[in-house]
Amino acid sequence: MSVGVTAVWGRAEQQDFRSRVRGSLLGAALGDALGAPVTALDLEAIRTEHGAEGLADLAPAYGRRGAVTAATQLALFTVDGLIRAQVRRDTGAWHPPTDIHRAHRRWALTQIEWGPDERRKEDGWLAREEWLYARREPSRACLAGFGEEPMGTLESPRNPAERGPEAVTRSAPFGLLVGWEPQLVLQLAVECAAQTHGHPSAYLAAGAHAVIVHALARNESLDGAVQRALALLAARPGHQPVTDALKQALGAVRQGMPSPARVESLAEEGTADAVLGAAVYCATVCEDIRHGLRLAVNQGGDSSSVACLTGAMLGALHGETALPPGWVAELEGRSTMLELADDFAMEMTQGPALHGPAGSSPGWLLRYPRA
Repeated sequence: MSVGVTAVWGRAEQQDFRSRVRGSLLGAALGDALGAPVTALDLEAIRTEHGAEGLADLAPAYGRRGAVTAATQLALFTVDGLIRAQVRRDTGAWHPPTDIHRAHRRWALTQIEWGPDERRKEDGWLAREEWLYARREPSRACLAGFGEEPMGTLESPRNPAERGPEAVTRSAPFGLLVGWEPQLVLQLAVECAAQTHGHPSAYLAAGAHAVIVHALARNESLDGAVQRALALLAARPGHQPVTDALKQALGAVRQGMPSPARVESLAEEGTADAVLGAAVYCATVCEDIRHGLRLAVNQGGDSSSVACLTGAMLGALHGETALPPGWVAELEGRSTMLELADDFAMEMTQGPALHGPAGSSPGWLLRYPRA
């Protein structure tokens, strides 16, 4: 797999990129956390529990405010896998889908073990973060896809009938590979989604979301990002449900003031394509990130998934400083996310200096082993 031309990064560009990486990872996690307490409720139940305006602030889930679900856990391991793929490239072992699969299998161990196994040095630092060992509603498709070999591929995908949103909610990090061409971002996200979600509408939704984030991280408009995704999807067999969902979302933007009913009508099937369409709508019509996330969760569909995708897109577009600071302060695992985001930004901008042929940092290779 070729990755296009490596960018030349000045200091200002590095700082902007780091802000967008942080914004996308934290934004997705905030959406996940905001929606977690209400994702199983319809709008009437949300309003009964949280007032006539619905959920307006972080609320307790899993025993605390700001708790995240398996969607955020998996997205973090996606980032870990992308960094490890770059590190392993120095050895000539260049197959990112395999490295992503290995990372997600490390996540799968967190769902069955009590805590980190310090003896497994090859796991790297992320798998030693104890808070990630909490079991937060992981889907059966992910547990089955990552719990055992062989790795699913496009030719032989795992769970070929699975259309749920769990692959798309972990796909935003692929879009942060800003030095890659969009079609390669799409291909990698699609291949990795097929490791658990084998229906075309699920893995193509994951690819489309990655392409949208990729364009936003390069400061393109949201409408332009969606149009790019639509153009790339057109050549893919089975694209029609995803294409239709994105076009319906853009059409809904022109239908007047945003409303919970409109979001719910887009998201109600709960499939990956429907959730993506609803998130595109929320990200397009919102006044700011706080408004977009509230719009995403106050509806009877899959609140946490819609808000997760909305947050990933808006965070990539506007950067870390646009996120609600009070919410960020309460976010579970915030320090881990910031550390991982900064490592990813450093890898993308300074990778050869960290582990290239001219020399390597022993500390970096302890954090992200080549094994």
